[in-house]
Amino acid sequence: MTNQQTSTALSVTGLTKRYGDRNAVDNLSIELPAGVVAGFVGPNGAGKTTTMAMLLGLVRPTAGTGTVLGASIDHPAAYLSRVGALIESPAFYPSLTGAENLRVFATIGAQDTARIPALLETVGLDGRGEDRYRSYSLGMKQRLGIAAALLGDPDLLILDEPANGLDPQGVREMRGLIGRLAGTGRTVLVSSHDLSELEQVCDWLVLIDTGRSLYQGPTSDLLKGGATGLIVVPQRSADHPALRDLLVNRGHEVELSDDRLTVSVNGADVSDLAASVNRAAFDAGMVLVELSPNRTTLEDRYLSMVHGGAR
Repeated sequence: MTNQQTSTALSVTGLTKRYGDRNAVDNLSIELPAGVVAGFVGPNGAGKTTTMAMLLGLVRPTAGTGTVLGASIDHPAAYLSRVGALIESPAFYPSLTGAENLRVFATIGAQDTARIPALLETVGLDGRGEDRYRSYSLGMKQRLGIAAALLGDPDLLILDEPANGLDPQGVREMRGLIGRLAGTGRTVLVSSHDLSELEQVCDWLVLIDTGRSLYQGPTSDLLKGGATGLIVVPQRSADHPALRDLLVNRGHEVELSDDRLTVSVNGADVSDLAASVNRAAFDAGMVLVELSPNRTTLEDRYLSMVHGGAR
């Protein structure tokens, strides 16, 4: 991996792609800092794959300007040697082993075949590199695709829905792999419609809907102040009504559902609120077995922005 020459990995302004009367991507602007693991978030059909294809020179934009790794998107050949990508399903030779497939790709791309054993280890295939590709599970095929994208030791890695179609175990493995890639210093842009997965591995987010930008920035900023309530569960279920009345009399807004109380934060510090509720319950002779913040998730924030018409 070469040293980044800029603090911005990619920057596009007004990026647009029209197919007839339909805008697949609509006046999209993105600025992605170098070194982040960025989640490219949106429902199916939001324009994620089309945007990635334009960044890789696979699709010509209808309008817009920008740079990738400091070079103009009008001349993708100037930067593609420093970019690794997995767009849609990886294509390999079924009769060759995983390692043999990587050697073919490395030879075609004039890349170092000596890196293949380390790459197989990185993606969790070090024990399966000599197995034929046709014997691989879907998750293994996706991981081999990422290994192929890493052959050139890229500064920017673009992954389009790498966990799509995987079973829960495969999704966990893919999340762990992306987490490992996060510590390598390269910039990673990974798209998904599964917001809960991206929330766990991405420190930067780009949220889009119908080809338009909703939000871009640190994940922590989007979720800042995300505690909407305090979950309170007494040891004895019979204490629910008395505990609710106690807290309401103290001026709190309280809801009872699914055998637990939710106390509204209403701008209060959640730690101070928890301490106050715990003292009140203790003084009333009630033991609490759960006292935890009910935090806003990335999915909650995204849906509120979509339904709120945010842009």
